[in-house]
Amino acid sequence: MGDEYRQKILIADDSEMNRAILANILEDEYEIMEVENGREAVETLRGRGTEIDLLLLDLVMPEMDGFEVLAQMNQYHWIENIPVIMISAENDPEYVEHAYNLGVIDFINRPFDTMVVQKRVSNTILLYAKQKKLMELVAEQIYEREKQSDLMVDILSHIVEFRNGESGLHVIHIRTLTELLLTQLLQKTGAYPLSRADISTISTASALHDIGKIAIPGEILNKPGRLTKEEFEVMKTHSMLGASMLENLPVHSTEPLVKAAYEICRWHHERYDGHGYPDGLKGDEIPISAQIVSLADVYDALTSERVYKPPFEHSKAIEMILNGECGTFNPLLLSCLTDLGERIRIELDSAARRQLDKAAIQIMTDEMLQREGLAAAERTQEPRPARK
Repeated sequence: MGDEYRQKILIADDSEMNRAILANILEDEYEIMEVENGREAVETLRGRGTEIDLLLLDLVMPEMDGFEVLAQMNQYHWIENIPVIMISAENDPEYVEHAYNLGVIDFINRPFDTMVVQKRVSNTILLYAKQKKLMELVAEQIYEREKQSDLMVDILSHIVEFRNGESGLHVIHIRTLTELLLTQLLQKTGAYPLSRADISTISTASALHDIGKIAIPGEILNKPGRLTKEEFEVMKTHSMLGASMLENLPVHSTEPLVKAAYEICRWHHERYDGHGYPDGLKGDEIPISAQIVSLADVYDALTSERVYKPPFEHSKAIEMILNGECGTFNPLLLSCLTDLGERIRIELDSAARRQLDKAAIQIMTDEMLQREGLAAAERTQEPRPARK
C-alpha cells in the first residue's frame, strides 16, 4: 500500500492472544494499535483520540473494565466521534444492553469468526465515515448561517462599546476567554452537558452581554469617577434591560443564540454565593453560560485600562480573582482558569493581533478600491482626441 492512508483501530484487551488474533484478522487493511487494560485505553484516547477510527474494547480487564472506559468516553464526549465495538465472551443480556446504552455500535462474542469480525469492522468504519461526511455538509451550512449571526452580533456589540468609550477589544477578549474556559471545562468534567455547538453558541452570544448599556444615560455610562449609590443602581439595570430587549424580539426569540444571550445578559453579574444581581441566584442556579461570561468579564476588566484605573498584570488579576477580591465564582471555573495559566494572555494577544490584521486589510482594501475608483473616474473625464 506504500504511503496510502490506513484507518487506525485501537484494540483494548488484557489477553495478548486475543489481541494477536484480532490484529492478524485486521492488519492487512488497517493500522493496529494495542493496549492491555482500560486505563491505557483511556490514556491513548486522551492523547491520540483524533487519530483513532475504531475501538475494539474488551469487557473484562484489570485496572479499568470496558464499562468504565465507556463511561469516560461519554464524560469527555469521545464516544461521539470514535465508534466502539465491544468484544467479549460475556453474552449475558444485561451486559449487552448496558454496553449498548453506553454507546457501543456492535457486540462481537468470542471465539472470533474471521469473516464476522472483518465485516462488522468494515461496516462500522464505513458507517462513521458517511456520518462524518454528512456532518461536514451540515456544518458548512451552519457555518454560513453563523457568519451572518456573527456579523450582526459584532455590529450590535461594537455599538455598545463605541457608546461606552471602550477600545473595541473588550468583546473580542470576552469571546476568546469564554471559548477557552468552556473548552477547558468540557475537558475537565462531565458535570455540564455541553457540546461543541453549545460552546460556539455561548461564545458568540457572550458578545452581547452588555447590550443593555445602550439604554443607560451617557453621563452615567461614561462618568470618569466613582459612581454614586444612585448612579450605580441605574447602571445595574443594564442586565435586565438587555434581557428584556432579547426576550421581546418579534422574531427569533426561540433561537439557541438568543436564548444563550438572554441568560448571559440577565445573569452575568450574579455571583456563586448569591451576592450578585439582579435576582440573587446562587451556585448552579446561575446558568453555566452566565457563570463563564461573568468570570471572563471580571478578568478582562482587571487586565484592561479604564478611565478610573490602569490595567493589572495577568498574574495579579488571577491572584485577585482567586483571593475572592472580585466576588465568588464556581470553584470548577476557578480551577479551569488556573489550568489555562499563561495561555490566556497568549490567546488574547493573538486574538487582538488577528483583529488588527483584519482591520488593516480592510483599510488597505478600501484604499485600493478608492484609488481604482478615482482612476476610473479620471479616465472617463479625460478629453478624447478629436476625430480627423
